[in-house]
Amino acid sequence: MTNHTEARAGPLAGIRVLDFSRILSGPYATMVLADLGADVVKIEEVGKGDDVRAFPPMQGPLSHYFIALNRNKRSIALNLKTEKGKEIAKALAASSDIVIENFRPGVMDRLGLGYDVLSADHPELIYCSISGFGAGSPLAGKPAFDIVTQALSGLMSVNSEPGAAPNRLGLPMGDMAGSIFCVFGVLAALHERSVTGRGKRLDVAMLDSLIGMLGYLSQIYFVSGAPPKAVGTKHASIVPYGAFPTADGHVIVACLTEGFWKSFARCLDMPELLADPRFAEYTQRLAHREALEGLIEARMRTATTEHWLERLDAFDVPNAPILDVGEALEQEHVAARGLVAAMDHPSAGRLRMVKGPIRFDGEGLEPRLPPPLLGEHSFDVLRDVLGYDEATCHSLEAAGVVEASAGG
Repeated sequence: MTNHTEARAGPLAGIRVLDFSRILSGPYATMVLADLGADVVKIEEVGKGDDVRAFPPMQGPLSHYFIALNRNKRSIALNLKTEKGKEIAKALAASSDIVIENFRPGVMDRLGLGYDVLSADHPELIYCSISGFGAGSPLAGKPAFDIVTQALSGLMSVNSEPGAAPNRLGLPMGDMAGSIFCVFGVLAALHERSVTGRGKRLDVAMLDSLIGMLGYLSQIYFVSGAPPKAVGTKHASIVPYGAFPTADGHVIVACLTEGFWKSFARCLDMPELLADPRFAEYTQRLAHREALEGLIEARMRTATTEHWLERLDAFDVPNAPILDVGEALEQEHVAARGLVAAMDHPSAGRLRMVKGPIRFDGEGLEPRLPPPLLGEHSFDVLRDVLGYDEATCHSLEAAGVVEASAGG
């Protein structure tokens, strides 16, 4: 459907996404689709834009938060409180394959932009709503941010050292889980549409998504009847596993198999651990976790982190240093895999950003467009998608229906 003439790449080239979302859960999903080649048209509030545009630190006029979530998109600033603004939004939806929004349930219906309205004359439309709790939930009207869904999912209860206060994951996993399952659903709906010719309405809840990712943690409860307890960096059912202190820091060790456990005991130069019946098998090691971890910690404190990393590699034991975010982004792996891209922005200068991780035929997809200024593409979208002439675009701006930046 798209008439967008920008250079593009990726398997979703030719697909248009109309993006009503803001902050994180929707924008991350639409950025993934944009990275894959879709033409994403981001509808933003006139005079304000996405809330995160104002979140410091800033690079030029752009927030770090906005940069991280909005590359490869075109921005149109549209006043949805006006009838003409709603008319334009409906026309854009009619020219789109996918609509994504992340308001509370019912908001888009009240705006006259819900699925029933937009799909009435466009049955091919795929419409995905991301919210904290989903339609029909007793919590549907409750405001939801990442930390709220992390708390309600059980995730925070296991994310701490034993006996310590519960903590949230540093990653906004509630938001991102909603984003990821949105992308899964949209891609599945696109495939189904290619067979049936009809779209779908998708309802993705952040809390549902986190609960769906509990995996073996949920199964511990179903099997034993008791919820798993916080074990910090350790593992609920595998020992040894986690962060172990060294003479000058910590090292991650992960012995998920008997072979790795045996190699680790040899790496420690403690073959007696293998002969000790308390540590012979998974179940025994788990039952005697405290004793085993005490012996390992005492041994590893005798040498430096560098010493143990070299030795663990020599014995082929899964291991890692604990890097900060800067160290992680500057490590050799990131450079070798080309995970950081750089591109020029007309107002913010040279931007570095993390690329999407998917490779096609051995190559990652490079960003096509830098994160947009508010309304940067308002006139472009009106001209390219709806066929408006220049005079009409300027009259809409004068009436406060749209806003265009200097580049719009």
